[in-house]
Amino acid sequence: MPRYAVPVLTCILALAFLGAGAAHAAKLEVGPDAPFWIRLATDALLYAHIGGGAVGLVSGVAAIATRKGRPLHRLAGQIFFVSMFITYLIGAGVAPFLEEGQRPNFVAGILALYLLVTALLTVRQRGPVRVNWRHYTGLATALGITLMGVGFMYMGANSPSGTVDGSPPQAFILFIVAGSFAACGELNVILRQALSYTARISRHLWRMCFSMFIASGSLFLGQPQMFPEGFNQTAWPFLLAFAPLIALIVWQGLLRLRGGKLRAA
Repeated sequence: MPRYAVPVLTCILALAFLGAGAAHAAKLEVGPDAPFWIRLATDALLYAHIGGGAVGLVSGVAAIATRKGRPLHRLAGQIFFVSMFITYLIGAGVAPFLEEGQRPNFVAGILALYLLVTALLTVRQRGPVRVNWRHYTGLATALGITLMGVGFMYMGANSPSGTVDGSPPQAFILFIVAGSFAACGELNVILRQALSYTARISRHLWRMCFSMFIASGSLFLGQPQMFPEGFNQTAWPFLLAFAPLIALIVWQGLLRLRGGKLRAA
């Protein structure tokens, strides 16, 4: 994907700067006495992460709401992919450098990134399936996420605090369910070496929507300090967080009712 080379390279270089400077903090912050280039890299990552997430959620809503296959849907989908790719890459890449434990956030970032990329590759696929290294890498990634979810649940259940880096064991059901479902999908493609039009669109839908759900859930449920207290006491945070999954159910239902005749994104 040459068109994404510049933002990806920028993120990788910034992550290298951050790692080299050992910018350890509870959040993506450094002290005022840190070297200028470390503070610059940290600020760039922070604003790119927040900005990418904001643009991604807005464009994701547009992609979900517009008619599939139309130019507006394609444009919104492209913006969603680029912005969320940057956001997820920064989130997963920065997590290991923070002082406080961020293992669940690291795995969540990898899961969201994996679903995002495979959703794009799926919808761009035309004709017979040619099983290659991408499918095996996807299978290994999905299985790894599933095993990490099981491991985190076990660690949380046996931890004195009852959590893994602040997350309770039940939170890791997300990794197990999504990872297992994705692994089954990868294995199905590898064994059958075929993917019908309906199956391809269905696979694209659930992976994109679930990837967006990770972002919306992280914002509306994981960052309550970003919103007024009155808003947090209503049902809106839950509705907005789970909106991508609701949209997924609706579009999957329409896909079945129309016999797989939804146009590809």
